[in-house]
Amino acid sequence: MIEGNLATTAGTCAVMGTASTMASIAEALGMILPGSAAIPAVHADRLRAAEATGRAAMRLARDGLTPDRIVTPQSVENALRVLMAIGGSTNAVLHLTAIAGRAGVEIDLRHLNVISDTTPVLVDLKPTGPYYMEDLFAAGGIGAVLRELQPLLHLDCLTVAGETLGERLAAPAGPVEREVVRSLAEPLQPQGGLVALFGSLAPKGAIFKRSAADPKLFEKEGRAVVFTSLEDLSARIDDPDLDVTPDDFLVLQNAGPKSGYAMPEAGYLPIPSKLARAGVKDMVRISDARMSGTAYGTIVLHVSPESAVGGPLALVRNGDRIRLSVNDRRLDLAVDDAEVGRRRAALPRPATPPARGYAKLYMDHVLQAEHGCDFDFLRKA
Repeated sequence: MIEGNLATTAGTCAVMGTASTMASIAEALGMILPGSAAIPAVHADRLRAAEATGRAAMRLARDGLTPDRIVTPQSVENALRVLMAIGGSTNAVLHLTAIAGRAGVEIDLRHLNVISDTTPVLVDLKPTGPYYMEDLFAAGGIGAVLRELQPLLHLDCLTVAGETLGERLAAPAGPVEREVVRSLAEPLQPQGGLVALFGSLAPKGAIFKRSAADPKLFEKEGRAVVFTSLEDLSARIDDPDLDVTPDDFLVLQNAGPKSGYAMPEAGYLPIPSKLARAGVKDMVRISDARMSGTAYGTIVLHVSPESAVGGPLALVRNGDRIRLSVNDRRLDLAVDDAEVGRRRAALPRPATPPARGYAKLYMDHVLQAEHGCDFDFLRKA
């Protein structure tokens, strides 16, 4: 079933995972040719797009149209709009933040919430919806999405095609399959797929994909069931004696950029087997890790500052109460300040950092999630 539908061929992700999301964002940014984001790998248009890309590269070199003229605050905002409208991967927030940072453009997670609240969801592909990327391609591709979002976009942004976004969208368009790409007037959801959360447990922010989560869990307080590492999670998550209920919050610590795991896609914490066998399909899960764009559920990711640098996530203990409010964009640890202070004072000393090599360069310079986990020396001052 998976081979026949999810991974039909090499070359192009068949669902709205991270790869397809980033291709869509690249087109919205103006950094790849119009219409090329959603072409299936085996389609003849993929070869045509490759040839056209080669010609465009030569033209860009001749004309001196460089990325700094294309990746601007306005084009980044356009890309964020598209990200929200397609219900894209949470990883895209990290990647786009890093791309923007290298161009000297800051992505403020609070502004991301403003964009999300004013951008409807127009596309619902798998892993949450019924359609695939090939359906989006046949329905009009990212161009169809951009045309619907046109009133919300900066149309004067340049693209690698040498035209502005407005000029592209002014060209005649083909038919659009409205079951796949909804109109701005009749969206699937009135607000975007991703939001940033803040609060005592995530002072610098966390990411939540509300388009892939259970709304019944959006406003909830639960008891923390804490896993201190990936090894701890692996060892105990399916233990029949694990003290856990469907109303608890699963918490994974030490899986962020400086954890030693380099922020793996471990945030899609499995439902404990004894709950899964009882029919539990979703519960609140929190971590400083990432998750695959093909994952879904009520999952809080990219909690910053991360556990490994002493962020509040490191101070959570089994039995603590945590409050999640998607409406208020809050994630809070319900522990009094005095106890938090005692726990912070008792934290073990950080591990001795690497003395040399790439490991030292990485630990010295990698940034936190709100800055895209990029190296600080690669960001434009």
